[in-house]
Amino acid sequence: MSHFSNIKTQIRNLASLQAALTDLGIDWKAGPHPVRGYQGQTATAEVMIPQDNGYDIGFRWNGQEYELVADLQFWKQAWSVDRFLSLVKQRYAYQTVLATTAEQGFQVSEQEHNQDGSIRLVVQRWQG
Repeated sequence: MSHFSNIKTQIRNLASLQAALTDLGIDWKAGPHPVRGYQGQTATAEVMIPQDNGYDIGFRWNGQEYELVADLQFWKQAWSVDRFLSLVKQRYAYQTVLATTAEQGFQVSEQEHNQDGSIRLVVQRWQG
């Protein structure tokens, strides 16, 4: 019986996910890579986050989104699972907005980090 938990994320863009993890200072490895769990069990993931305790966290494509896969019994991060996912999703959204607006010719003209943790962006495009 597998000890791995799979948590839905609504994350669909791998490059934005990887950029979000980098923004948060999280050491990750590009996959496919095995994610280590209880009693040597593994799951394959497109992004693997090694932990000091010998167990890993991963994000794997389930056909619709990148879900978090981990043996939560061995979770060893600075944040709880919920807080970790909240931070990853916020940075993912930020990276997705930056990439999408850049593709459409916009540049960030203002960026404000609010006390509540939200980020306010103002983008603009110059017409020649």
